[in-house]
Amino acid sequence: KDRRSGLILTIPLCLEQTNMDELSVTLDYLLSIPSEKCKARGFTVIVDGRKSQWNVVKTVVVMLQNVVPAEVSLVCVVKPDEFWDKKVTHFCFWKEKDRLGFEVILVSANKLTRYIEPCQLTEDFGGSLTYDHMDWLNKRLVFEKFTKESTSLLDELALINNGSDKGNQQEKERSVDLNFLPSVDPETVLQTGHELLSELQQRRFNGSDGGVSWSPMDDELLAQPQVMKLLDSLREQYTRYQEVCRQRSKRTQLEEIQQKVMQVVNWLEGPGSEQLRAQWGIGDSIRASQALQQKHEEIESQHSEWFAVYVELNQQIAALLNAGDEEDLVELKSLQQQLSDVCYRQASQLEFRQNLLQAALEFHGVAQDLSQQLDGLLGMLCVDVAPADGASIQQTLKLLEEKLKSVDVGLQGLREKGQGLLDQISNQASWAYGKDVTIENKENVDHIQGVMEDMQLRKQRCEDMVDVRRLKMLQMVQLFKCEEDAAQAVEWLSELLDALLKTHIRLGDDAQETKVLLEKHRKFVDVAQSTYDYGRQLLQATVVLCQSLRCTSRSSGDTLPRLNRVWKQFTIASEERVHRLEMAIAFHSNAEKILQDCPEEPEAINDEEQFDEIEAVGKSLLDRLTVPVVYPDGYGSSTPRHIIVRFTRVEMKKNAKGSQRERLSYPQREAHQT
Repeated sequence: KDRRSGLILTIPLCLEQTNMDELSVTLDYLLSIPSEKCKARGFTVIVDGRKSQWNVVKTVVVMLQNVVPAEVSLVCVVKPDEFWDKKVTHFCFWKEKDRLGFEVILVSANKLTRYIEPCQLTEDFGGSLTYDHMDWLNKRLVFEKFTKESTSLLDELALINNGSDKGNQQEKERSVDLNFLPSVDPETVLQTGHELLSELQQRRFNGSDGGVSWSPMDDELLAQPQVMKLLDSLREQYTRYQEVCRQRSKRTQLEEIQQKVMQVVNWLEGPGSEQLRAQWGIGDSIRASQALQQKHEEIESQHSEWFAVYVELNQQIAALLNAGDEEDLVELKSLQQQLSDVCYRQASQLEFRQNLLQAALEFHGVAQDLSQQLDGLLGMLCVDVAPADGASIQQTLKLLEEKLKSVDVGLQGLREKGQGLLDQISNQASWAYGKDVTIENKENVDHIQGVMEDMQLRKQRCEDMVDVRRLKMLQMVQLFKCEEDAAQAVEWLSELLDALLKTHIRLGDDAQETKVLLEKHRKFVDVAQSTYDYGRQLLQATVVLCQSLRCTSRSSGDTLPRLNRVWKQFTIASEERVHRLEMAIAFHSNAEKILQDCPEEPEAINDEEQFDEIEAVGKSLLDRLTVPVVYPDGYGSSTPRHIIVRFTRVEMKKNAKGSQRERLSYPQREAHQT
C-alpha cells in the first residue's frame, strides 16, 4: 500500500515484445480483485521499464487510462540506468497529464522510497516486503477454483434443495428430478476450502519463508472472507442436501419396499391363491392323498420363497418405524398391516390345506385297515368249520369275537376320522376368496359318507354272518358237550353196574338189615335210572343238533347201544338183587319165628309145614345165590355164610322137635361142602 493506503500495482516489463491485449486482460483481472472501497482510495502503479523500451512504457501508461482511468492516482515509471531523453520524456508526460488524469513520474529504483514506504516495496525496488509471486499465483488459482466450484455447487445444491422442498409441498411426481446429483463432490470442495482457509489464516501471521511477516488486508483482498462465506454457505446447503439425500434415500427405500410389498401381495393373492383354489380334492385312497400332499408341498415350497421376502420386508419396515419419522409412520404401518394380513391369511390357508390332506390321509388309512379287517373276517366266515373238539370251537369262536370287536373299534375310529374331516371341509368356505366350493365340497362329502356307509354295510353283513356262525358253533359246542356228557353217563352207569355186581352182594344178617339193604338198593336203582334218563336225553339232543347242523351224529351208532346194553345189564342185575333181597327177607322173617321160643304159639312153631316152607325158601335162596347174576358176562354170587348158618340152625331145631330120624338134608350137605 502507498502512503494514502491505496494499493500498489506493479507492472514488470521485459525485453521481449509485450502483448498489449494480454496485458489489458491481466490488468482487468487484477483490478477485479480489490473491493470497491479499496478502488476508491486509488492505485499507485509502478511500471518497471528498466528492461523495456520507452515506446512500450508509454503505451502501457496510455493503456492505464483506458483500463483504470479513475482508480490510478500516481504512475511511477522506473527508468533504466541508461538515460532516456529526459527532456522529451518529461515534456511528453507533462503534455499528457491533463488528458491521462493521473500523474506520471520517472524515478530510479533506488528513489522509489520517496513515494512509497520501503516495507511496502519488494526487494526488486529496494524494499523489504517478502513476496513470492508464484506462491501467490498458486493460492489465487486454488482460491478461484474453489470459488468457481463452490459457487457452481451452491447453485446446484440450491436447485436440488429448493426442488426437494417444492416436491414436498406439491405433488412429488411433478417435482424437480430428485435423482439429479451435483457435478462435483461436496466433501472434496469443502475439504479444499478448509485447506485454503487454513493457508490464508497462516499466511496472515507468518511469512512464507519464515521471514518478516506481512499482512494482506483481508477486507480488501476479500480472499479469506469470501472463503469463509462460501464455506458457511456450502455447509448450510450441504447439510440441507444431506437431509434431502436422506429423505430421497428414505423415499426410495420406501418406494422399493412398497413395490416389493405389492409384488408379494399380488403374487399371494394371484397365482398363490389360484394354486390353492385349484387344489380342493382329498383323494379317494391313501396313494391319491399322498400325491395331493406332494403337490401341496411343492406349492408350499413356492410360497416359502415369498414368505422369506415377507420376513425381510417386515424387518426393513420395523427398522424404518424405529427411526421415528412421523410423516411416514402411517404409510409404513399401512404397508406392514397389508403385508401381514395377506401373508398370514395365505399361511393359514396353506396350514388348513395341509391339515385337511393329513386328515384325509388318516381317514383313508383307517378305512384301508378296516377294509382289510373285514376281508379277513369275511374270509374266516367263508371257511367251513370242521373242529375236532369243543375246545377248538371255543378258541375259534373267541378269535371270531375278537375280530368282530376289532372291526367295531375300527369302524368307530373311521366315524371319528370321517366326522373330523367333514368338519374341516365345512370350514373350507371361509377362505375361498368368494369362490363357490359347494360342488367340490359336495364331492368330498359324498365320498367320505359313501366310504363310511360302505364300511357300515360290510360290517353289518359280517355281523349277520358272525351271528349265524356263532349259533352254529355254539350248537357244535353243545353237540360236543352232549356227546361228552352222554359218554360220561355211560361211564357212570357202567360204574354203577360194576358197583352193583361187586359190592352190592350182602343180604343182611336178619330181616331188618335186609330191609334196609333193599331200601338202599331201590335208591341206588333210582340214581341209575336218572343217569340212564340223562344219557338218553343227551343223545336225543345230539340227534336234534345233528339235524340242525346237517351232520351225522357220531353218538347215535356208538354211545346209544353202549348205554342201552349197560342199562339192560344193570336192570337184570338190579331185578335179581331185588328178588334175592326179598327172598332173604322172607327167609329171615320165618327163620326168626322158628328159632325164637314163642310159647304163645307152640302149635305154629311145631308145625311141620312151617319147617317145610322155610326149607323150601332157604333152599331156593341158596340155589339162586349160586347162579351168576348177569349172563353171559357173568358175575358169580357166593353163598353168604350167615344164610347157611341160619338155615342149619333151622334144620337142627326141626330135627330136635321132630322124630329122631337121622337124615342129612340137602342144605346140610351143601353147608358141609361149603
